[in-house]
Amino acid sequence: MNQQSTPTTGAISQLILEFSRLPGIGPKSAQRLAYHLLQASEEQTKLLANAIRQVKQETRLCSVCFNVTDTDPCPICRNDQRDHSQICVVEQPQDILALEHTRSYYGLYHVLHGAISPTEGIGANDIKINQLLERLKDGSVTEVILATNTNLEGEQTAAYLNKLISPLDITITRLARGLPFGTELEYADDVTLTRAIEGRQPL
Repeated sequence: MNQQSTPTTGAISQLILEFSRLPGIGPKSAQRLAYHLLQASEEQTKLLANAIRQVKQETRLCSVCFNVTDTDPCPICRNDQRDHSQICVVEQPQDILALEHTRSYYGLYHVLHGAISPTEGIGANDIKINQLLERLKDGSVTEVILATNTNLEGEQTAAYLNKLISPLDITITRLARGLPFGTELEYADDVTLTRAIEGRQPL
């Protein structure tokens, strides 16, 4: 390999490394993405770079539901056509995208940004539980749907929330068991999610 190719090879290697750090991107996929960008037009690469810059600079968390948004409150919280008496509690912002795609839920959301996990040192105060309880104080919410993931951490979090919310005289439901144990909400298909929402059960 000649001296002139070394800087380019180093840059590509760095790009492959950065891609491989993204969730769901293995070494082969990282290589394909890097070489795709290498062959793309300068305009395409600029659009991608600008999109990445904008998402870091212009997005924030909604002060009401803690979803990712570029306006505060977010469009869902501002929408008067939605049912403001229902709050669906999810672990991550991408879970909202999955549920919205089903077009079977028309209430509001609350994003915890995680789940209780003692093994990873994540407790109740490390996620947005206190903020959820604050939203429930005014009595306008009549149902809380617990849509945490159906794994050990998600079940622990749902049980803890159920214990906290039960004294508030609010109906608490859990997504139906159409979701197999261990399933992350964002990866569930639309039909399964729709059935889980429609068949939710009281806790």
